[in-house]
Formats: sequence, structure tokens, C-alpha cells
Amino acid sequence: MRHSKMILLLAVAMLAGTGKVCAQTQATGGETPSPVVVPATGKTQSTEQTQKHRFWDKKNDLLFAGVGAARTFDYFSTLNLRRRGGQEILVTNDVVDNHAAFAVVEAAGTGVSIGTSYLFHHYGHHKLERWTSIIHFGLATTGAVRNYCLKTAHPGNTP
Repeated sequence: MRHSKMILLLAVAMLAGTGKVCAQTQATGGETPSPVVVPATGKTQSTEQTQKHRFWDKKNDLLFAGVGAARTFDYFSTLNLRRRGGQEILVTNDVVDNHAAFAVVEAAGTGVSIGTSYLFHHYGHHKLERWTSIIHFGLATTGAVRNYCLKTAHPGNTP
């Protein structure tokens, strides 16, 4: 599950890095095209005002805290899974058993999520900025719940 999260976040980051693409048409006959003036309407202004916000606003603070909490929940659920004899399938058991290294992996996942949100914010994709954290929170929480729901692996008793 962790690798799929990272792949999803990297794909989202690459899409955000493309920026805005603008096209130009060449003027024919040496004429310079005149600019088109579009009157501002109240709807356009309110949409622009709702989309422009500071990156570290209250909503993002809560979303980032949620992602961090979900990654912490995933950390402890994976350690619990290993203590019960289960095998981690997305990262090696050596990484999970090295608690400091595994904590760094989980913290890096949170950092990548915040960084991806920042890229979306920077390029004006404010809905995607928020959805990055919402989806990451959901995936991390689902993975943690799944770890707790798995049955304990009992070693076979052979005479």
C-alpha cells in the first residue's frame, strides 16, 4: 500500500510540475491582434477570491495534521502487525524492524504530501492541493485499519 501511495503522489507531483500551458496564434498580414476586454462579473471575482489563499491557512494546517496523524497511525499499526508475526508486503521487514528508519519513511511520506500540495498551490490548482491531503489521509488510515484487522500469524506447532 505504501508503494502505491508514493507512486500516486509522485504522479500527482509530476502533473503539477507541468504548469499552465498557454498557446499563441500568429497574426496574419503583419497585423497585431487587438486584446479582448472581458468585463469582470461578480461570479468571476468571487471564484478568484475563494481560490486565492495562503498556503499555510487553517484548512491546510488541519489537513496536514491529519496526514501526519494518519501516517503515525500507520506506523504503529505496522509495528503491531510485525509483533504479531505478520509480514509487511510493501517495504522490507528490515526497514519496519528498524524503528528509526521506518519513522523516517513515514515522515518522508508526510513531507512528500505537503510538498505535492505546495506544488498544486503554487500553480493555482487549489482543489487538487486540498484533495492531495484528503486522499493521502484516507489511504494511510485505510492501510492502518487493515493492519489491525489482519489475523495474528501463529507459528506452526510441529512435533
